Parts: sequence; C-alpha cells; structure tokens
Amino acid sequence: MIPDGRRYMDALISHVDFSLPLSNPILIFSLVLFVILLTPLVLERFKIPQIIGLILAGLALGEHGLNILSRDESFRLFGAVGLLYIMFLAGLEMDLSDFKKNKRIGIFFGLATFLFPMLFGSFSGYFLNDYLLSKTVGDSVVSWSNASVAENYLYMTSVLLASMYASHTLLSYPIVGRFGVAKNRSVSVTIGGTMITTTLSLLLLAVIVSMAKGEADAYFWVKMFVSIAIFGFVVMVLFPKLADRFLKYTEDSILQYIFVLAMVFLGGFLAELSGLEPIIGAFMVGLALNRFIPRISPLMNRLDFVGNALFIPFFLIGVGMLIDLRVVFSGFDTLIAAFVMSIVATFSKYLAAVVTQRKFSMTKAERLMIFGLSNSQAAATLAAVMIGHEIIVGTTADGRPIALFGDAILNGTIVMILVTCTISSLATERAARFLAVQADRIDNEMTEEKLVDRILIPIYNPETLNSLMDLAVLLKVNKSKEPLYAVNVSNDTKGDVGSLDRGKKLLERAARIATATDNTVRMISRYDANVTSGIIHTIKENAITEVVMGLHHKAHFADSFFGAKTENLLKATNQMILVYKSIQPLSTIKRLIVAVPAKAEFEAGFVKWYDRVKNISKQIGATVSFFADPDTLEQLKILARRNKFGVETKFEVLDDWDDFLMLTREVGDNDLFVVISSRKTAISYNPAMEKLPLQLSKYFAPNSFIVLYPDQFGEEDKNTSFMV
Repeated sequence: MIPDGRRYMDALISHVDFSLPLSNPILIFSLVLFVILLTPLVLERFKIPQIIGLILAGLALGEHGLNILSRDESFRLFGAVGLLYIMFLAGLEMDLSDFKKNKRIGIFFGLATFLFPMLFGSFSGYFLNDYLLSKTVGDSVVSWSNASVAENYLYMTSVLLASMYASHTLLSYPIVGRFGVAKNRSVSVTIGGTMITTTLSLLLLAVIVSMAKGEADAYFWVKMFVSIAIFGFVVMVLFPKLADRFLKYTEDSILQYIFVLAMVFLGGFLAELSGLEPIIGAFMVGLALNRFIPRISPLMNRLDFVGNALFIPFFLIGVGMLIDLRVVFSGFDTLIAAFVMSIVATFSKYLAAVVTQRKFSMTKAERLMIFGLSNSQAAATLAAVMIGHEIIVGTTADGRPIALFGDAILNGTIVMILVTCTISSLATERAARFLAVQADRIDNEMTEEKLVDRILIPIYNPETLNSLMDLAVLLKVNKSKEPLYAVNVSNDTKGDVGSLDRGKKLLERAARIATATDNTVRMISRYDANVTSGIIHTIKENAITEVVMGLHHKAHFADSFFGAKTENLLKATNQMILVYKSIQPLSTIKRLIVAVPAKAEFEAGFVKWYDRVKNISKQIGATVSFFADPDTLEQLKILARRNKFGVETKFEVLDDWDDFLMLTREVGDNDLFVVISSRKTAISYNPAMEKLPLQLSKYFAPNSFIVLYPDQFGEEDKNTSFMV
C-alpha cells in the first residue's frame, strides 16, 4: 500500500534534525550562503549598505532573534578569519608611497583619533562607572582583590572604557574597494591612523589588565617591549625575505594563495604571542607583503574575492548574532550606558576628523571618509569589553562578583557597535560615492585626450605566455573597459594542420590568465603568409595601440637578437612595441631602471610611454630611477610633478648613450631594466643603439628587461586613427 503524502515526507526527512538552533553543518552553511547572496539584493532598493544588512541578518537569525543559528565554534572560527582578513586587506591595499607622502597627516590623525576619545572617554567613563558601581554595590561592603584595585578602580575602568572608543575597526573598508577610491589620500591617512590608535589602545588594554591582576611590575614592561620588538623584526624583515624567495620561484597560483594566508595567520599568532591583538599582526603582514602582490594580479583578485565573498560576511553575521535587543531594553542602566558610549565614541571620532581636515585643508568629502572609516567599533572594542567583563577584581558582602566591566557596559557595547557600524557604513558610502565622481571629473580634466589602450599580445611560445600576460595586464589604463587582444598566427605555407589547434589552446590559456584578473581577452586565430604579416593585419583591423612581445629565442648563430619578426614589425608599424624578457615575476621587482635617449621628449609617444612605465611601477609597488640627458630629465621631472601616481622617483644624468654600459653598476638582481629605444630615422635615434642587442645579451643577461619602442612619427599617426 502506498503511504499518503504526509507519511512519505515524514519518512523521507526523519533522519534530518530540524530542531532550532540548526545543528546540521550542511544546512547551516547553505543558509548562511543564501543570506550572503540575498541580503544585498533585498536591501539595495532601500539604499541600506550591505554591511548593515549582514549585521541585521545575524541579529535576526541568531540566538537573540529567531534562534535559527547558534554562534558556535564555526562562526567564531570564520569570524576570526574574517576579522583578520579585513585588517590584512587594509594593509595590503594601502598605498605606501601615498602614505609616505601624507605621513604627517596620518600620524596627526592617528594621535588625534586616539587622544580625543581618551580625553572625553575617560572623563565621561569616570562618572558612568561610578553611577553603575553604586547601582550594583549599593551599601554593600566590597572585598577588593588588592589595595591598588580598591584605590584605582574608577580610574582603571574609565581609561579602559576610553581605550575602547579610541580603537576602531575598518569595518566599512569593503565599501571603499567597491567604489574604487582606495587610492584617495583620506583612505591612506585613515588606515595609517588606524594602525597608530589601535596599537596604542591595545597596549593600554594590556597595561590595565596587568594592573588589575597586580602584575604591572618592571618585568612586565621589559617583556612587553622586547616581545613587540622581536615581533616587528620577524614580520617586517623576515616575512618579506621569505615572500620574495617563495613568490619568485613558485608560479602555482594555488600555492601562492595558501602561502599568503599562512603568513597572515602566522602573523596574527605572533602578534598574540607578543601581547598584541592578532588584528595588528594581520595588518602588519599586509604591509609587509604589500609590494609583492600587484593591485591587478590573479593573486590579488583571489585574495579579494574569497575574503569579500565568504570570510568577511561570516564575521559580520557573527557580530549581529551578539546583539540582544531584549537585554538592552530590559534595564535603564543598559540604555544609559549605550547612549553615553555611542555619543562619546561618535563625537570624539568626528572631532578628530574635523580637526585633521581643517589643519591640512582637506575637502569635506575627505573629512566624511575619514570619519566614516574610523567610527565603526567592533574588533578591538569587543576584545576589550570581553576581557574587562571576565576579570573579577572584587566581591560584595553577599558574594556577587565585581568585574572591571559590568553587564550594563557589556550590553551597552553591543548597542554601540550596532550604532557606530550603521553610522560608519552610511558615511563611508556617501563619501565614497562623492569621491568616485570627483575622481572621474578630475581625470577628465587632467587628460587632454581619452586614452584607449588596445594591447595586443602575439602568442606563440608557451614558456613566455604567463609573463607576457602579466605585463599586458599591468599596462592597462585604469578603469579601461577594453579587452586584451591575443593573436596566434599560423603560417599556411608550411602545411602544419595541427598548428592552428595548438594556437587555440595557447589563446584559451591566455584567456584563463586574464580572467583571473577580471580582464577579458579577445582571441584571434588566423592563417597568414607569415607571422609578421598576420600581426600587422591584426593591428590594423583592431586599431591596436601597443604590442607586447616576448624576446626572440635565437634558433641559430646567425639569427639576430630580436629576430626577424620583431625587426619587420618595427619597420611596418608606428605603434608602441614592448619586447619583454622575464627572469623573475614582476611582483618581486623592487625597482625600475629606465634608460632614456636624448630628444625622447620630442617623440609623439613620450607622455604615453612615461604613463605606462609609472603605471607598472605603481601596480607592483616599485620605485623608478630615470637615466637620461639633462634636457630630457627636465621634461621627465615636469611629467612627474603633473602626474598623480605618487611613486618614489629618482632622476640621474646619462650624458651620452655611448656610456650605456655604466648602467651595469646600477641594475641589480631584483630590478627591471627598461630601455627606451627608437626606430631608425626617428628624432631620438642614436647610432649607438645598434650595439644594444649585443650589450643586453652580454652584460644584462641575468636581468629582466623591457626594450620599449614608443609611438613615433606623429604626422603619419595623424592620418590613421587608432582611437575608438
């Protein structure tokens, strides 16, 4: 007999536990993913930031809401990972060259955003804690843990409470990345200030806790400073050396990702071992690895994607699960604490932003960005309040424990986190929208003609494919929507039927590499009488602006250094051509040495190649040293002053191209040597360039180098438009 529908369904799901809170790990993970997926879609129409939506979702689904999810070890683990991820990405995406340029502002803001909350927080905290202590103790006799605590209880709790206001978490930082304004100086200033104020706050936390436990003796101070010094040396000196060696010799993208994650969490653990919070360690690792992970690279794309798709949302949902609105409204004391804490934290952070803006003549949008990023309280605040709530410093006559922070402060902190995170997200999104529009307007005003980069990569050698694609991606003009163009030309005179199939496989591989950096590739496969002819036809048909080629592999002794393909291409085209020889990944390059011939400033492509060189250095975090004739150096300095890249740049005199070999003393193991060459009959051509192939092959063989032929013969280019 066939059972009815109800009995059938009961039998089907009888082995699955649907009791609340859910305990099935697969069901929990599935539900969380749907929350991450649907929250932005639902809240987008109400203009509510995604961060607030995820926190509210955690509140609704958590133990204090519908009790569907429990904040178990999985949420604590993923939450810890997400928190460290936020701080790591902040350090990784921080523009160090821009911060150096604005370090005075960053240091000033860091001290202001620490001192103002400490001042207002200590004053208000003294009276708040005095009121809450009197409500808790009443007329009871208190047995303090030691005389020092009895005498300084209110001072310690008020300073500890103020340190919670002083620290902040870059919870709204993902908004900055979404709007593409991470390079704005206000963001760099805030991140630098975050490092200063959070470090000082957490050190203060360690001192107060030691005083409460009666351990703040001379040994404590020596141990703290020695451990912090060792931690700083390991992370900022040894980690970069390890990263340089690993990334230079390991091309496997998965292993690179695992290596970076391992460094992040090892750094967090070492920070904890030295008496700091793990978030400081994650941030420091981000700074240490900053120059090894280009902004536009497959590795950066994976780090950003996994963090923002999984770990950071888990953390935000976990923060929401901590909020218990019933406790907040169950007692007048909690409401008072929440109100005072939210007002003091928000006002002091806003005051620090205003003072910084006015002292350094920043815009209102930059002030709003600084305030928005620095107002959210979460990570260090939670750590401080939980530690303060767990440390028992005395008992009443009837046996009730007295902690540094009572229940009212604990619950008030949760409300403060919700309030400050909401204000932070709204302010950051508003500022980011304004700065994004402003940046586009400034770019349009500064650019005389809109650059359209149509980059062509001839694909024929699988060994150079990865390095050529990496260079092509870095060359792209920021925000350009143009795809990369990859071409494989088969010579139909050889009768090689399988050559086209091999070419298609290489093109598909190139497309996969570009996709990992959020770029697209237009794959072009063609037969032609010869390879050079096929490339030239592709350039004309697709209005290509520059070509990235690998260095020719000499097949026999009589073969030329650049090869017949490159030499014929140079004769037949006016576009920029880059011939690239890669010895090590671009991410491990520390400096660009650029040799420029005299009169290069009179060429049609002078500004263009300069922008491309500076863009490469910006993306990989390398410095640039130009070697050129004094007159040419003056024009390069003018471009450097006008240019907004913010890359550290040096200018050295190269009096005569015949002295080219003097650069052998300058080019080191981790340098990229860029030679600005010239086609024959161009104004910057020098007969000494005829010796360039021999010099490069003999004296610069161990180095990565680019021989760059700029756009030349401007009058001819005028007749043929390569712009869309």
